[in-house]
Amino acid sequence: MHQFLKNSRAGVGSLILLGILLLGTACKKDTVGDDSCETCPATDLIPGTYAPEPYVLELADWMGEPIIPADNPLTKDGVALGRMLFYDPIVSSDSTMSCASCHAPDLGFTDGTAFSTGVEGRQTTRSSMPLFNLAYNPNGFFWDGRSPSMEDQALHPIMDRVELNEDWENVVRKFQRHPDYPQRFRKAFGIERTSEITKELAVKALAQFERTLISQDSRFDRVVYRNEGWLTDSEQRGKDLFYVEPSLVDHPGCSHCHGGVNFTDFSFRNNGIDSVATLNDFPDKGLGAVTGRVYDNGRFKVPSLRNIELTAPYMHDGRFATLEEVLDHYKTGGHGVENEDPNIVPFTLTGSQKQDLIAFLRTLTDTTFIKNPAYANPFN
Repeated sequence: MHQFLKNSRAGVGSLILLGILLLGTACKKDTVGDDSCETCPATDLIPGTYAPEPYVLELADWMGEPIIPADNPLTKDGVALGRMLFYDPIVSSDSTMSCASCHAPDLGFTDGTAFSTGVEGRQTTRSSMPLFNLAYNPNGFFWDGRSPSMEDQALHPIMDRVELNEDWENVVRKFQRHPDYPQRFRKAFGIERTSEITKELAVKALAQFERTLISQDSRFDRVVYRNEGWLTDSEQRGKDLFYVEPSLVDHPGCSHCHGGVNFTDFSFRNNGIDSVATLNDFPDKGLGAVTGRVYDNGRFKVPSLRNIELTAPYMHDGRFATLEEVLDHYKTGGHGVENEDPNIVPFTLTGSQKQDLIAFLRTLTDTTFIKNPAYANPFN
């Protein structure tokens, strides 16, 4: 009997020990393939406090009010987090590329190529768009306007198989297991647990950072708005060509689409670069593929001309390598396609006028913007 009780107690002890080991295994947070762990204790609590401070954009008087959504106000910690996510290659499937891989500051947040190359060597079908003054865009992001907001726009490149080729679930898992990001998400959005990190919060942070990318200190701004110095004779002649319209139709008419302080009206237009037999024959239907309206085929977002000197090649498909080629296209007046913008008409442009107009466009280059340390890679 004594021996039996002894053996029984030993058996019970072994079972208890086995149970403890099994419980510990079930609660291991980093177990591959199982992140739910509903029976685990509250070990995913994030330490620290949540005390958000507003991020105040330093805007010139002439820039006007940006569009900041009520559900995603700018905060210092939100912008800082978004900046890190923008430059961190953790968002790609092989951790070699980040958002900044196709949006480099010194190129006006483009990549200098007609088509961007993704993590597996595949090429996109459109040119990388510049990223500045997006906080003023009221209607549609991407060349085709398919995203209604910057938050929605930030979702797509990560899960695009041609671009960063990653799944958001896996990206979120990387954030949750990261030694630094959980606390940064807490500071930015007030979450209490790593399990509360979501893709929705990640794109809010990215959008916050991108809304701070403001270009407003070009030589044009300093001369025209601050009355600091003068344009050269060539630049002034180019400015006149850009803005001043005599009664004659024979004029570039650039400011019809590229007016205002942002040098864009943020609209979608067919600017006459494709010669097609019918509206259904555009090789890239642009806005039409989004709206389903045939008359929108071949229409693309009118880009800002700020920093245009830095953002070659030009057009949605990068078909023009230089500004000279762009002007050579426009002076021919398009191809007469049914939905071409009515401002696309032939005009005379001599060689010297072309150089004057380009000299003016170069006054829109903002070196303060591209060298702003607040926009630079935080990991360098």
